[in-house]
Formats: sequence, structure tokens, C-alpha cells
Amino acid sequence: MAAALTGLVLGALSRSLWWPAPPPAQLILVLGGDADRERVAAHLARADGLPVVVSGGSNPEYATWLFREREGLPAEQVHLDYRARDTLTNFTSLVDDLRRSRIRHALLVTSSDHMARALLVGRIVAGSRGIHLTPVAVPCGSACVEERPAKIWGDGLRAVVWVLSGRDLRVWGRSELVGWLRRSGAF
Repeated sequence: MAAALTGLVLGALSRSLWWPAPPPAQLILVLGGDADRERVAAHLARADGLPVVVSGGSNPEYATWLFREREGLPAEQVHLDYRARDTLTNFTSLVDDLRRSRIRHALLVTSSDHMARALLVGRIVAGSRGIHLTPVAVPCGSACVEERPAKIWGDGLRAVVWVLSGRDLRVWGRSELVGWLRRSGAF
């Protein structure tokens, strides 16, 4: 038993021997919710020349001003996407587009207090499509609000369900619950 456990631990630690290293980053993926994230991504994009996708970010007027006017990035280097409603849909709304574009490695830009949840969800959803994420945490200073483990793991569960079924557990649960309550006469 101890030998098997030791073997598993050594196998996990030697992941680089059996799991190929990702290619260099090909894209900067920004999760909306804070303009500081977009500013950091704009700076990275200007320095590295990588394309930027902002999922659910600030209003288009501000984002256009920031990326084009302030940072001087060409329009074709920045894509603003407003389909996301939350952390899960930041990934589910884009992941197949990224895969079709042959993205294998993206820099994930979000606030430091949001990174644990974003990385868990992202690694499940993007990982299911062979996309590696490297975190770029944006300091949030006194505005940081530590996320509860239940929220982190709940979104992780939603991500697993989405990968397995293509459905968002939260949306599906609401529609099924409302239907059940109506059929039962409680509504």
C-alpha cells in the first residue's frame, strides 16, 4: 500500500516527464469585473504583442479608449466579448472559439482575490479543450474580498458538470426547480 501511494506521489511530482510543457503563451484572457485587470492586460499586450480577449469587461467605450488610445494597440489585437454572466461563462462562452483558433496556452488575468476560483474553473473548462492557463494575478489591495471555499468549489462543480454535459448546473437547476414547483402546485 505504501509503495503504491509513493508511486502515485512520485508520478504526480514528475508530471513534466509525462505531460508535455505548454507552448509559449499565445493569448491574454482577461476576466471582466475590474478595470485594473484590463489595464494590466493592455500593458502586457503592448509589451509582448499578444492578442487580448476581454470576457465580460468594462463598457466598450472605456475598453476601446484604454486599449487603442492609451496603450496604442491595433483594433485587431483586442477582442471584447460580452457573452459572460459569471466566472463559469467567462470560459464556457469562449473556450470553443479559442480551440478553433488553435490556442493552446493563455495568460489568465484576473484579480488576486478571484484567481483561485477563476483558475479552478478555467483549468477544468479550458483544460477539457487542451488549453493551458498561466495565472497573472492583479493586486486588489484594500479592495480584496477573500472568496469562500464553498463558492470556489461550487463553481468548480459547475465547471465539471458543464464539461460532462454541456449544461450549466445553476441555470439547469433553476429551470428544473421552477418546473417541478409549478407541476407540484406550489407555484
